[in-house]
Amino acid sequence: MNMRKVTIALMAINVLVSIKGFNDSSFFNRYKFSVSGILAGQKDRMFSSAFLHVDFPHLFFNMFTLYFFADVVIDWFGPIKFIIIYLMSLAAGSLLALSFHKNEPYYSAVGASGAVTGVLYAAILLQPQMQLGIMFIPIPLPAYVIGIGYLLYSIYGMKNRVGNIGHTAHFGGAIGGYLTTLFFNPSLLITDTLMVILLAIPIIILFALEKMGKI
Repeated sequence: MNMRKVTIALMAINVLVSIKGFNDSSFFNRYKFSVSGILAGQKDRMFSSAFLHVDFPHLFFNMFTLYFFADVVIDWFGPIKFIIIYLMSLAAGSLLALSFHKNEPYYSAVGASGAVTGVLYAAILLQPQMQLGIMFIPIPLPAYVIGIGYLLYSIYGMKNRVGNIGHTAHFGGAIGGYLTTLFFNPSLLITDTLMVILLAIPIIILFALEKMGKI
């Protein structure tokens, strides 16, 4: 399978399903992430919701990020393992969202952000020194700095319910991408031990706060 084709195929699925959702509210409501729907037995929502988006800007941002970082992961692992990382990140994002919001029956969400964040975090783990630019900061920063900062902000967002954003799914996706990458390339534990530890710090903080009941 051509490396670029697998990314385009994933993007095409997201675009087609999202456009269907834009134009069909009953389809959107049936397949979005909904705690009450999932607990009632509609487990497919945990997967289908990751291909729906609220609007075109939401869709564009996720697909732009996916397109930008997919090549890093594919170059390391090939297209099949890239798809596995994408799907494992998607699943981890939905599972963490369900775990944290299981007592909120009206909680709902959509978007590929969990899967895309997993691909992003996998790319950072594989190439932590690549330079990334972000808005409002005039100089590029090492990828691992942005990755750690992003997850710490996600913890803050989860704790304080900042914006209409699925911070929990983003964080779960990052965990999925991180763990699946280490499963496929365990030598990173030896060759890049410090980076593996640094990128694990936000994950440890999240579960420590959850254990203490602070989130």
